[in-house]
Amino acid sequence: MLPPAHTFDGRLIVYLDIGDPQRNQGILTVGAHFDGSVVRGGELHNQDFTIQQAASEFIFETTGSPTELGHRAAEWFEAVLARPLVRWEWHHEGSTYAVRYEYADTGRGLSEGFETPLAPDALRKRLAEDGVIRGRGRINRAGLGQPDVIAHVRGVRPDQ
Repeated sequence: MLPPAHTFDGRLIVYLDIGDPQRNQGILTVGAHFDGSVVRGGELHNQDFTIQQAASEFIFETTGSPTELGHRAAEWFEAVLARPLVRWEWHHEGSTYAVRYEYADTGRGLSEGFETPLAPDALRKRLAEDGVIRGRGRINRAGLGQPDVIAHVRGVRPDQ
């Protein structure tokens, strides 16, 4: 929680970092801004805690008394936490060279990474020949084939 005195717009901010404890990896920051009569929630920038408008599936806004706002925000946080989050991994020679976190219910990617030095030579060459440009750890999942592991990270399991 960030009290109003420590926020850029003087609003109370409550936030939650969703991570993968197995890999000690941060995946998503969500939160809500309170101004006393309105609460706005969504995916937050993990440095300045501003609401990221591009992530519309997380946008939440409601009005009411402080008690009502607290209850509605808590319900929203619970719904976000209940979504089925999975980790896809691609391995080569005992190392993970690519990872992608996504919601199993929609396939929406949240975080991903690709370690070029750990990837198989044939894959690196094929991706280069296909003109797949990767930057800042981004991957083209379709170019990787089936993952070696799909692990449930949190939320309701899709098979339940």
